[in-house]
Amino acid sequence: MSLPALSEHEIIATLIALAFLLGSAFLLGSLMERVKAPRVVGEILGGLVLGGTLLYHFFPELMGGIFLAYPEEGKVLNIFYQLGLIFLMFLSGYNTRLELDRANGKVIWCVFLGATVLPMLGALPFIGMFREPFIGEMGNEISFGLVFTIGVAITSIPVISKIFFDMGIMNTRFSNTVLTVSTFQDLLLWILLNAATRIASRGELRLPDMIGVVVITLGLFAVVKVISDHTKPREQHLKPITFYSVSFVALLLVCAGLYTVGINIMYAAFLVGYVVKTVAGVDERIRNAMESLGNFAFSFFIPIYFALVGIQLNLLNNFSLVRFLIFFTIAFGLEGAGTLLMLQLTDLRPAAKINFAVTMNARGGPGIVLATVAYSYKIISIEFFTVLILTTMLSSLIAGYWLRSQQKKDATIFTSLRKGEVN
Repeated sequence: MSLPALSEHEIIATLIALAFLLGSAFLLGSLMERVKAPRVVGEILGGLVLGGTLLYHFFPELMGGIFLAYPEEGKVLNIFYQLGLIFLMFLSGYNTRLELDRANGKVIWCVFLGATVLPMLGALPFIGMFREPFIGEMGNEISFGLVFTIGVAITSIPVISKIFFDMGIMNTRFSNTVLTVSTFQDLLLWILLNAATRIASRGELRLPDMIGVVVITLGLFAVVKVISDHTKPREQHLKPITFYSVSFVALLLVCAGLYTVGINIMYAAFLVGYVVKTVAGVDERIRNAMESLGNFAFSFFIPIYFALVGIQLNLLNNFSLVRFLIFFTIAFGLEGAGTLLMLQLTDLRPAAKINFAVTMNARGGPGIVLATVAYSYKIISIEFFTVLILTTMLSSLIAGYWLRSQQKKDATIFTSLRKGEVN
């Protein structure tokens, strides 16, 4: 069997393109961290400056010579894009914890309903307003509506976790509540997004088919969760190379296998990450192995993924600032208002309620995954893709700066949540 290969010139062109993407993502990501902003925002900006918004607009021949050096270069780079998405979701699945703090159950469910169900319901009347400019060529009323409502309600676990770590408030009741709610929320929204992609790929809504997708996605996670709850991981003596090889083979084969029954790559990778934690456990050797994998993925594949997201943004064309501002106001307002409304049923301090409302608006990585997956299935247009990315970036920045400003005003705000409570 003979496989076609890239020429030496094409290989070098690809390596140069990857170096530009990675270097730009690293520089602007590091800059964002220095100003206490989420690194992912800088990594997207790193791609944005290379694309049609800036450098490609002013120097099309130069940038085209790097990123369009041969006809298939875009497809080659897309492999790295997909690997970045796969590793991001795989690591997210591994780090997912579904544990309900019963003592704080009322607050958790109030935040979940207020930050998920109410915003999605509140977004329904606005779908028609944005349908014409935002729907993609493969989108229909159902698939587009699902993506639109998910975009209003989604929250980022990685971005919030990084903010909490930097502020020194990880493992407080505030952070534990936010992360628990975000986990349940993202699980629900990944299921809905998987249903949307299946509807788009079939080109029409067939109720039995949609019910089947929902049952399969829910069933898969339910099975994994039951196994997780009733399996005691054995002590592992695998060499790192064996652990990685087995995990990667499972990751790639499961992604391919589940795709045949309508489960998209994103959700499949998430499930495999959760299964790996269930089977391999979280002892020190496995934690170290996963930490090493995370360090590599977050220094190579994932920044390239985010930079390739950014390079597709063109704020000079296919973009309406007015529509972006309207959508952002609706999304941020509905999520915040819904959370505040439900938290009126609790005895939390007013400041704590506002902090929950702002924090649940940080859309981060999941918001980007939503945009890229929906755009790749042509459910949404390039304009809505851009709007979702910008909404993600701006909401994450607001949440980070807001929480830091609250910590400066009152150092106990994240530990003493209830009225009259003293830390």
